[in-house]
Parts: sequence; C-alpha cells; structure tokens
Amino acid sequence: MQLILKGKNVEITDWLREYVEKKVDKLDRYLPDIQEARVELSTQNTRSIQDRQVAQLTVRGNGLILRAEERTDDMFAAIDAVIDKMHRQIARYKGKRIDRWQGQGANRGEFEMPPLETDVLEELAEEQTRRIVRVKRFAVSRMDEEEAIEQMELLGHDFFVFFNPNSGYMSVLYRRKDGNYGLLEPELL
Repeated sequence: MQLILKGKNVEITDWLREYVEKKVDKLDRYLPDIQEARVELSTQNTRSIQDRQVAQLTVRGNGLILRAEERTDDMFAAIDAVIDKMHRQIARYKGKRIDRWQGQGANRGEFEMPPLETDVLEELAEEQTRRIVRVKRFAVSRMDEEEAIEQMELLGHDFFVFFNPNSGYMSVLYRRKDGNYGLLEPELL
C-alpha cells in the first residue's frame, strides 16, 4: 500500500508521519487490497476551536474508493477519529460484499476480518436496522443552475433537486461549508 501524506497549514514532522503510518498500516489487515491511502492534514481558521484540526483519509483499491473526514481541536485526535470512521466504512463495505456473495464457498475465506471493537459493532448493528420511513414526492421543474440557486435560496434549503436541461439529467445543487455551491450531476456507467 502506498501512503501519500500531505499537510496544509501543518508542518508534517517525523513524529506525526510515523504516527499516521502506524495507524494507516493497520487498515491493511481489514482490507488487504488497498493500493493507495491518501491522508491530508490541515489546520483551518474556523469560529469553533474544536473544528480547526482536520484529517481526511481516502483509500483506493480495485475499483473501491472510501473517504472519511474528521475535525477536532487536536491533530492526533483527528487522526484517531478518521481511522475509526474508516474502520466502520470498511466493515460496512465488507459486510455488504459478504451478504452479496454469501453461499459462494470459494470466496468465503477472502472476507475474514479481525474482530472490531464493541462500540463499532453496536453502531453497525444499529445501521443495519435503519430503513426508509417516509417517501416524499415533489414536482421537478426544468431550470439551469442559476435558477436553481435562486430557488434554493428562496426556500432556505441547503440542497435543491432539479432537472437540468443543459445536461438532460436530474441534478442536485448544494451549499458547501465555505459558502459556495456544489453541483451533483449523474453519469451513467
């Protein structure tokens, strides 16, 4: 596994690098086909002191991309939290793969995983009991991105779903934490 470590407004000391390497290397036990792990550590000027230290972890391998981000007031705590979050994502991903391939004897051994901590197991059990409890239907209008921004602002929402005639697909406009907007446009595979 290749580890890429970047710092933004943070000096990456040898001690910090060793700490990240030690934590990220443990992910290989849970998901052996990881090809690349990208860690970005940054310090951001925010109003809340508890959200200044940010750790982002992106794991890639064999068509798989998992991403986690955590914010705390301590860089080492942010690293620990993002690793824990990634463990949960890997467990969820592997659980789905096991469920999908259950009964295929040749593949069973490949999905063995070291035991997870009790709190992670409880959280995963709670996630599996979640279900859709409400469906909301709404009329969708044709509009371009600018009109969608205006509608979203008028409604006071953080996101807005609309039909984009420029792309010919449904799109989702959302407000980013930095105050700008993001646009989700589907691509058929």
